[in-house]
Amino acid sequence: MTERLAVDIGGTFVDAITYDRETTDIALEKASTTPHAPTDGVLDSIDKVDATIPETEAFVHGTTLGINALLEQNGAKTGIITNEGFRDIHEIGRTNVARDAMYDIQYEKPELLVPRRRTVGVPGRIDADGDVKEPLDEQAVLDAADHLFDDHSVDAIAVTFLHSYRNPAHETRAQDLIRDAYPDRSVSISSDITREYREYERTSTAVLDAYIKPIFESYVDDLDAALTDEAFDGSFFITRSGGGTLTADSAKTAPVHTILSGPAGGLIGAASVGDATNRDNLIAVDMGGTSLDACVVENGAPAVEYEAELEHVPMMIPVYDIRTIGAGGGSIAWLDGDLLKVGPQSAGADPGPICYGRGGTDPTVTDAALALGYLDPEYFLGGEMDLSADEALAGIRDQIADPLDTSTTDASEGIFQVTLANTIGAIREITVEKGLDPRDFTMLSYGGAGSMFVPLLAREMGVQEVMIPRAPSVFSAWGMLMADVVSDVARTHTAVLDDLSEQAADDIFADLEAEAAETLDAEGYDPERQRFERYVEMRYFGQEHTVEVPADDLESVADLGERFERQHDSRYGHTMDDPPQVVHFRVRAIGENDKPALEQVDASSSGDPSPADTREAYCFARESETSFDVYDREQFAPGDRIDGPAVVQEPTTTVVFHSDQTAKVDDYGHIIIHQEAEQ
Repeated sequence: MTERLAVDIGGTFVDAITYDRETTDIALEKASTTPHAPTDGVLDSIDKVDATIPETEAFVHGTTLGINALLEQNGAKTGIITNEGFRDIHEIGRTNVARDAMYDIQYEKPELLVPRRRTVGVPGRIDADGDVKEPLDEQAVLDAADHLFDDHSVDAIAVTFLHSYRNPAHETRAQDLIRDAYPDRSVSISSDITREYREYERTSTAVLDAYIKPIFESYVDDLDAALTDEAFDGSFFITRSGGGTLTADSAKTAPVHTILSGPAGGLIGAASVGDATNRDNLIAVDMGGTSLDACVVENGAPAVEYEAELEHVPMMIPVYDIRTIGAGGGSIAWLDGDLLKVGPQSAGADPGPICYGRGGTDPTVTDAALALGYLDPEYFLGGEMDLSADEALAGIRDQIADPLDTSTTDASEGIFQVTLANTIGAIREITVEKGLDPRDFTMLSYGGAGSMFVPLLAREMGVQEVMIPRAPSVFSAWGMLMADVVSDVARTHTAVLDDLSEQAADDIFADLEAEAAETLDAEGYDPERQRFERYVEMRYFGQEHTVEVPADDLESVADLGERFERQHDSRYGHTMDDPPQVVHFRVRAIGENDKPALEQVDASSSGDPSPADTREAYCFARESETSFDVYDREQFAPGDRIDGPAVVQEPTTTVVFHSDQTAKVDDYGHIIIHQEAEQ
């Protein structure tokens, strides 16, 4: 078997890509998302890309199933079993107020995924040192499960006990008892997901895991069965929210690790492209049909958080620091009085934008792009799908332009401007607000709508360089082919640095590496294909938040302190006299896979390609309609230069840049767009 297959589900389309290790051939296709039966869309994309399933050695999948269940609040009905006397941990939470409601005197906390009436406390206690102070009342655990399953009809239970990060024995035993009594029900325990302190965040993470687990398990089982029917006998992987992949079986054990599975593939690809082209600092922007995801790649690695929040639900798992907003091609434009807004609602795949002709009635960003002249209605998806320009124009005119007493062109330009403003805010959160200047970065654009929009975004933010990779609309799926299997393990060990011996640190890392190696061994990775990275989370004594410090090749504990001070100074602009404190030890275990090489394009260049056509479109630099040259990307060769304004078409996306921008094709076939210097 020599083929590898990757499939990424988006809000509007499913992207599939195959790679043959022997021939190095790559094939890619898109199919429509099927929201009510997601497996159907995946199988359609596999059929369309003509994958040879019996010859496929690995199937890598990125799914939005978990995040959609949370966003749409349609996950499993969940209950909680915790320590007696601590039923209120999940409800009390933290006292902080959501950032966007900081000055709202009428603020109310979001509704909990699990109300207090579905939380049960049971006797049993382990202290902060991991010692059992009160044995677990096993009958109380069974009674609690009976109460939740029978009286409250829950579908899943989250078990979270105090200090289980130090000693998980009570949680593990409770899980065994519940599974023996209810083998067809889902159970999540916090110590299977994270071994770090903070009881509220661990509880919230376990609840989220239980909330999505029944849906995720059913989906993965259905997809696995469908692939088996096609004689698939390879490895089945799911991309992780914090990078890399995990096996489908491991994903079913803790599906919360896949909550941002879809966007993660693009960031894996972004790091690979950055490495190959000597661009260590990127702002990766993925604009698809439903949303826009942005993340910083700094010093060659995407930014990772270990305490994240999604829809006001804390998650204590490694996740890429992604900002997601409702700004995709299907985002709906609407009026709030006389104020034009875009998103977060999306027309999705069904019915989709008005121009799709599938019954959509709300104008979207895609409809505005068609009205502005950026899209060829007869070449959408390479000509497989005709767009109705007349219907799109009528929808924008009737619902946006006429009520605002403006032209259809001005209304469409306004839709882009509002989308632009929303996006700039998201980019600033992950750059300016963290002490980073976006002008020091290259903006990497991908996703079906990204190539049309990101050059404009870079222009507004003063970013001088935009990279449009080859096949940008399926870039996330391509990134999944570049993923290794990853297992993150961590342990809380709080100590002032001066009190930490080198032997103690080595022993903790050795234990973590042994635990992680067991996972890679079980998944079939020989020792020579295993790699381990060490990290320590540190802070100054008395601080609340930590800084992650690489801990490979340490010469001494003092060396760790020096690394911490450099990291702290880089992030916050200062150091302190207080003693450094270690909080968490982390090991990232990597099982290395074969990956497609990013190969240079062997082709000669004329240097000045001829346009295939011209058409009128709106130029944001000139603030008016003007003549755009239209190019076929397949005709480009390394070294080609293209002056804006221009439209570059390829079967699954459209690149648009304006009159104050120029583009050049690099040795890999990527389009590099530069902003002209201001006069």
